[in-house]
Amino acid sequence: MSQLFSPLARALDQLGETEFLGVLLRSVIWSAVCFIVLFTAILWSLQPLLHLHGMLTWAADLLGTVGASLLAFWLFLPVAAVIATFYIDRIARAVERRYYPALPPARGAPMGAQMAEGISLGLRILLLNFVGLILALIPGIGLVLGWMIAAYAIGRGLFMVVAMRRMPRPAAMALYRGSRGAVLAQGGIIALAAYIPLLNLLIPVIGTAVMVHVLDRALSAAREAD
Repeated sequence: MSQLFSPLARALDQLGETEFLGVLLRSVIWSAVCFIVLFTAILWSLQPLLHLHGMLTWAADLLGTVGASLLAFWLFLPVAAVIATFYIDRIARAVERRYYPALPPARGAPMGAQMAEGISLGLRILLLNFVGLILALIPGIGLVLGWMIAAYAIGRGLFMVVAMRRMPRPAAMALYRGSRGAVLAQGGIIALAAYIPLLNLLIPVIGTAVMVHVLDRALSAAREAD
């Protein structure tokens, strides 16, 4: 059990470090700004539609606010995942400097490929979140299925982006296949944290740091297998 939560514990333990804190603050600020923009834009779009249908002003305001909050919350995670790609190298360097100082400098896939993978991650999470939103309407198992989808999207996506710092995409994909269980387990933990208000603002940083530790374990297991 301690092995399961060790990557998350290590990631949280670094939050107070100066360099890590600087990246965290930038990521949280950008994530919060995006959430506010999403909320405001959605609220502005929904309110006129509700008023046009002759609803009471207070009811329209209430429904508009609730609807905007839910939609902004649904859209937040994909946006936060894309934001994380801008800070992946800084976060990973901070983690490696503390826990894996013997690692050589990262020379993986080209920056353009890494950014494309990050954007693909955001779009994938957006699509799967939509599917999860529909599944959440299924009594009993809907929320569990939605969480499983989020675990896959976040786990695989963040692992791939982190791994591509050190290797081309085909090699990263092969490494993912060999450590799929560990990646999805950490994705499940991150997905649960992503549904907790305020803590979800930390997901771009914490999730990336967690996957750096998962990547190190995967590389060690691959070396032992050889």
